[in-house]
Amino acid sequence: MPIELTQAERAAELIAQSDGLVIAAGAGLGVDSGLPDFRGNEGFWKAYPALGRARMEFTSIASPRTFHEDPALAWGFYGHRLALYRATVPHEGFALLRAWGGAMEHGCFVFTSNVDGQFQKAGFDPQAIYECHGSIHHLQCLEPCGGAIWPADDFVPDVDAGACRLRNEPPRCPHCGGLARPNILMFGDWGWIERRSELQAARLEAWLSRVRRPLVIELGAGTAIPSVRHFGHSVLQRGGRMVRINPREHAVASGADVGIAAGALEGLRAIAKIN
Repeated sequence: MPIELTQAERAAELIAQSDGLVIAAGAGLGVDSGLPDFRGNEGFWKAYPALGRARMEFTSIASPRTFHEDPALAWGFYGHRLALYRATVPHEGFALLRAWGGAMEHGCFVFTSNVDGQFQKAGFDPQAIYECHGSIHHLQCLEPCGGAIWPADDFVPDVDAGACRLRNEPPRCPHCGGLARPNILMFGDWGWIERRSELQAARLEAWLSRVRRPLVIELGAGTAIPSVRHFGHSVLQRGGRMVRINPREHAVASGADVGIAAGALEGLRAIAKIN
């Protein structure tokens, strides 16, 4: 369905009227860069056929329990994702968002549930990004033996994609020598070290306190895991406005806000033609 011109025009007007851009991004944002969307088991198993053959759901592989029980399988999954995200080129929508935020008085701040590091790769200021579920590009001790978080830069995974298993040695904690895991909030996770994300959250709150007319552009964030939606609504309660871009769940609560039924890149391009 074509995007109505009035929707894109209203979104462009909101961008022009705002003094700070809040980019609220869910998993759907990365689809236009070629990243898989794990919406439902079928899509997940298509991306990871070995897990499909084992009928292993995303909530099971993405858990600390799997790291304890089968480290090669757990790191086969996360190692594959780490290599994929390192190789992925962010689509042009990231540059459009950077340009719009860069033209505002207070710039922009990113709130994302994505762990892929694509905003940093696209040139966004790392000090203006809040990754509420952590980042695959950082590691921590599985136990954990302490509160340390460190970059994953030195780990180059060698993954048998057909079996979803790590072939080389998994990363180790530099403090105790135990198994390391991604610094990501997983399912059934009581060991996630939140310190890095907590510091990011504090920087976001300090930034928001200075913005008088915030605009949330929400992209690819559904209701299944509503972290991004809840955050966006909290900005609206502070007097902000919203442009929601989503192919299926694009409805907005107020006539002052804009809902665009489209994928992230398509929706951003439509606004850019006017803006």
